[in-house]
Amino acid sequence: MEFDAPLWLWSARRTDAWTFVSLPTALADDVLDLVGDGARGFGSVRVDVTVGATTWRTSIFPSTDTYVLPVKKAVRRAEDLDVGDTVHVRLTLVDF
Repeated sequence: MEFDAPLWLWSARRTDAWTFVSLPTALADDVLDLVGDGARGFGSVRVDVTVGATTWRTSIFPSTDTYVLPVKKAVRRAEDLDVGDTVHVRLTLVDF
């Protein structure tokens, strides 16, 4: 699966901030159809992700009407990305 989406920041407290990309709703629907009852804890789905030249394994998590993909700092640094940048994401479901 491939898509383009902007990086956005979620902060729970002053010291906790996470950077995410939201999957397009139609793609999230496809993931939900494939995963069914096979989601892991918190509804997470393990994925292999490629952004630019960087590939890593993580999970996507359900959110309102979609899934969100966390993009860790090491990836953002390696790919010179910042909040608001649009990124091209290649995503593969690991267990399905």
